[in-house]
Amino acid sequence: MVNKMYKREVKLSGHIIDSLILPKALDLIMDMGGDFKILEFNVGKLKGDVSHARILVEASNETLLGEILDELSEVGAIVVELEDVRLLMSEMDKTLPDDFYSTTHHPTQIRFNGEWVVVENIEMDCMIVVDPESGRAICEPIGRIKKGDLIVVGREGIQVLPPERPRGKKGVFEFMSSDASSEKPIKSIIKKISSEIKEIKKRGGKIAVVSGPAVVHTGSGSLLASMVKEGIIDIMFAGNALATHDIESALYGTSLGMCIKTGEAVTRGHRHHIYAINEINKAGSIKDAVDKGILNKGIMYECVKNNVPFVLAGSIRDDGPLPDVITDVLDAQDEMRKYVQDVDMVIMISTMLHSIATGNMLPSHVKSICIDINPATVTKLSDRGSAQVVGIVTDVGTFLPMLYHELKTGN
Repeated sequence: MVNKMYKREVKLSGHIIDSLILPKALDLIMDMGGDFKILEFNVGKLKGDVSHARILVEASNETLLGEILDELSEVGAIVVELEDVRLLMSEMDKTLPDDFYSTTHHPTQIRFNGEWVVVENIEMDCMIVVDPESGRAICEPIGRIKKGDLIVVGREGIQVLPPERPRGKKGVFEFMSSDASSEKPIKSIIKKISSEIKEIKKRGGKIAVVSGPAVVHTGSGSLLASMVKEGIIDIMFAGNALATHDIESALYGTSLGMCIKTGEAVTRGHRHHIYAINEINKAGSIKDAVDKGILNKGIMYECVKNNVPFVLAGSIRDDGPLPDVITDVLDAQDEMRKYVQDVDMVIMISTMLHSIATGNMLPSHVKSICIDINPATVTKLSDRGSAQVVGIVTDVGTFLPMLYHELKTGN
């Protein structure tokens, strides 16, 4: 033990035992080379009670203490006798002051002018910009920072509220917290997901789907189209490929030149996706193609006919792309951000990059499901910080028919 120790007192409140927040906090302090003393610990005894702890955090130097407090804030620890946040001005567009605060996707508040202010549009890996006139605090990505913006720096005056594990019976979004595996009970999981979807729709909530072209390749495109038509899906995120192959399927009955019904290659079918793009280009847009009767079925058709908004984000590998595809990735992100704060569930199907991109934007309270045949896709979401995502390793051609059947027939 060194002679001189730098100290700060922090407090934890909530279901800090059930949710393992307290042991996580103590482990963090020790793993980072600090020490602690528990000054007060009141345990909630009844189901609805919360627990409280006051902890004195000690470190050998001020820098280490600050780093420990920074990590503790991400598990919900609050520094006692908080000061207002520190603000520094950005000197250039897309640049940040030193020691800027990088956000998590958990609900966050800052202390400004002696009051707690909720940070709006929270998402991970962004910055907090404060408007001193209105008193608002807004989460912004680095690419949207402007010269003169006031940026939150340091660790003072920031309160993060991570989700707590609920007491009582666990639902699908609690019991599926283990590593991704193809050996999980798919049928029972789908039943629970179906129940969650029905509950969300019953209370008027919104569900978004993030989909890759495998939905079409496996012959499940018609099921996803039906879910859009029947009001189960409220928002669609995808890339050029999903839309192109969906339209190819609608116009020519193929996907990547393979017949959807027989699975056999069609003569010169490898050109069909370019034909599909050309038809939409001639019409002007996907909506124009629907209005003119050129496109009369499929996922994109149902989105247009049922006023379901969709965001198609481009990538370097795109053919065409379709005229509706947003080729500037920052513009695509901003368009997606218009919807993610208002959804209750996101279902991510067979698309690694779009799933991870969406997961990065989601607040931690949004129920999320990732379905992919590749375990790496599922685990990457968790590794990137989207710990609330339920991962299911299976073929989308198996998952979607089972889910749709359960939605139509289950209790």
